[in-house]
Amino acid sequence: MIKRISSKAPPRGNGGFTLLELLLAFVVFALSFATVLEILSGSMRNTVRARHYSEAALTAQSLMDQVGLEIPLEAGFAANGESGEYEWEIQVYEYSSTGENPYSVELSELTGILLLQVDLAISWGERPREQTRYFSTVKAILASTVQQP
Repeated sequence: MIKRISSKAPPRGNGGFTLLELLLAFVVFALSFATVLEILSGSMRNTVRARHYSEAALTAQSLMDQVGLEIPLEAGFAANGESGEYEWEIQVYEYSSTGENPYSVELSELTGILLLQVDLAISWGERPREQTRYFSTVKAILASTVQQP
């Protein structure tokens, strides 16, 4: 029996990936990783921003609660100060109607109640990236408790 020797090379099996496939896989991985990092950094920025907004709102609430107790509730009063990393400025003046309900001021005068508007500005951060938020409320006191000059 005579065996024939074939001139064909044996078929090559799939032994691995080509260089092009490896490069393409690496590019896809790198783009995916960069996208995930961008999402995480955006999330961190939003978390820090939300922390500042929440702390500013809590500081404002605390300061507004002090108006009439530790902070005088008098028309024309103005003060400023610091609370941690936040700077604040508060102003108190007589409330004047903005046209929405002009009878509210007249009613307060008839009942002997004086309405005072309290404006508060809270700032944080370094210039030029300083952030400021404004808060405002109206407080009522009996007109008989106000000392006339």
